[in-house]
Formats: sequence, C-alpha cells, structure tokens
Amino acid sequence: MHTPIENRNTHQQDITEQFPMKQIIDSEGNLVDDTYRNEINIEDCRKFYRQMLCMRTFDQKAINLQRQGRIGTYPGFNGQEAAQVGSALALREDDWMFPTYRDHAASITFGGSYAIISTWKGRVEGNRPPEGRNIVPPSVPIATQLPLATGAAMASRYRESSQAVIAYFGDGATSEGDFHEGMNFASVFKAPVVFFNQNNRYAISVPVWKQMNSETIAQKAVAYGMPGVRVDGNDIFAVHYETMKALERARNGEGPTLIEAVTWRYGAHTTADDPTKYRDNETENRKNLLNDPLSRLETFMKSEGYWDAQWAEDIEKDIKSEIDEAVKEMESMPEADVNDIYDHMFESPTWPIEEQKKAYMEYLKGGSEK
Repeated sequence: MHTPIENRNTHQQDITEQFPMKQIIDSEGNLVDDTYRNEINIEDCRKFYRQMLCMRTFDQKAINLQRQGRIGTYPGFNGQEAAQVGSALALREDDWMFPTYRDHAASITFGGSYAIISTWKGRVEGNRPPEGRNIVPPSVPIATQLPLATGAAMASRYRESSQAVIAYFGDGATSEGDFHEGMNFASVFKAPVVFFNQNNRYAISVPVWKQMNSETIAQKAVAYGMPGVRVDGNDIFAVHYETMKALERARNGEGPTLIEAVTWRYGAHTTADDPTKYRDNETENRKNLLNDPLSRLETFMKSEGYWDAQWAEDIEKDIKSEIDEAVKEMESMPEADVNDIYDHMFESPTWPIEEQKKAYMEYLKGGSEK
C-alpha cells in the first residue's frame, strides 16, 4: 500500500513525463535536439542574440531612469529575454499581441519601436502601437487581457482571417478567474490564440508552489481540451519553434494552445518592490545565472563558429546609441497631462468619471483637504 507522499511523488513523475521540458540547446549551450540542426543558422542566431541583448540593455536603462527619478515605477523583465523575444519573433506582421505590464521586450520586438518607455512617464503615446502593428496597451490588472485576446481571436475566425493572437501572462495569472474563462471560451470556439505563460516562479512575493498544487502550468490545458506545451523559457530556439508551431496550429483552425515557458526574473517585481524580503535573491540569481538566456546562446554560437568578437562589440555600441536616442525622444516630450487619466477612459465621458475629474482638479488647486 502506497503512502500519500509516495502517491504524490508518483503522480508528479507521471505529470512531468506527460509534460516534459522541451529544450533545443541546454544550459551549457549544447545542441540537444538534433532535429533542428538544419533549421538553426548564423543569421537567426545573430538576430536572436542582438535583440535579446538590446532588450536587456533597455531594461537596465529603464531601471536606472526610474532610480534617477526620470520615469515612474517600472516593472523589469531581466532574465526573461528569450521567452519574450523568441515568441514575438514567431509572429506574423498582422497578428495580434496582448501583453502584460512586464512584456516590453515582446512589444518592442514585435512593434519595432521604443515608444512604450514613455508609458512610464505618463504619456499616452506609449500605449499607441506603431503603424501596422496590432499591439493592445499593456494590461496591468492581472489576467484581464486573456478573455479579450480570446475575443479578438474569435473575431478573426469569424472573419475567416488567418490572423492569430498571442496573449502573455505570468504564473500568478493562473489564480485568476479570467485565465480560466479565457481558456474555456477559446477551447469551445476553437479561437486561434496562443496563451503564452512566463512562469518566472514568483507572482510578486508568492512563489508558484503557493499559487497552485499542480506540478506544471502546462497541464492545465488538459481541462480545456487543448495542447499544453512546457518549454525551457531561457532557450530561445525552443521558445521560438514551439510558438511557431502553436501559431500555425491556430491559423489552420485547430484552436488554442497553452505554452508554459519556465524562466526566472533576476530583479524585483517592480522598482517599488524589495525581493530580499521574500526570497534569497543573491543565491537564487547566482544559481539561475548558470541558465542565463544570453550566455547560453553566446556559448552555442562560439561552439558553432558563429561568434565574432568585433561583431559583438559593434552591436553593443549600436544598441547603446539606439536606446540613448529613444530616451532623448521620450524626455523631449511635454510633461504628462493629468486630463488624460479621465479623458481617455471612454469615448464620451460618463457622469461618474466627470465627477471624479472635477473633484481631483479641485484637489490639485488646493480646493480639497483630501
């Protein structure tokens, strides 16, 4: 007779066998899935590496800007570059993206613009996608973008369009009802949507093992009759090719896919957070640096003879120049207009919004003690 602990261990083993971690290059940069030997080339490697380095540089710059008081509270993504860049580069130009507040790397990669940084200085321009790109403004409430992404995907299907939709969310979002509603509707109506989860193992201060009793997030797909895929979120090749497969499946009318990209966020939840209060950041970061997405790709490129020191030096200079220019453009914008908080809520202001605006404007003029 098995004890409850033995039964649980057996169950966990069954689940991990059913949802194995897909990987193409391992943490030491070795090619472990030879099926992709002919798919991977120097051009893609350099494109992937440059974009990931660009996004990491951008993220570090944004954190510095916040610390200097030049932008407001900022949510970093350092460590999640492969998950975001790899998935975004799998999209077609006319596809739809529903990002969270942490998916700047995905939005910038897909949209080709750094304008999003102005969002964190209160400018509405940061929420406007570049011409020809369907990027919905970042969703700050947790998981609310998932039913919306499903709706957009259903609309695409009704129009008999081949457009697909990708919706990003974190592990904490799986505790919200919107996650389950979005998944259920997408499954029932075979919506062409990819639910892309970045499991960075912490929803603010709550670790994933306190969020759920499931061994994986990918297994949640079983309840909704859709494929669930678990990938090494720091392996850009695994992320890219699995996202491409899911998008192709969506375009072919086969419905949604849930992808769990297992990764790690080096920094705080936001610049207003202190992660040392709930995790051993130094130890955990040191351990996860062995699995860093950029270092892994660099090692692989060197082993394949794709690496060029001069090229690496040149792109670093180019990237710094690009980001400095984006910051200069952001800081040349006028100060944010407080009216935008209210005037962009609805097409025509509703009476509660008008009352709130009036009260707040009086407060700003010193007409209220509250």
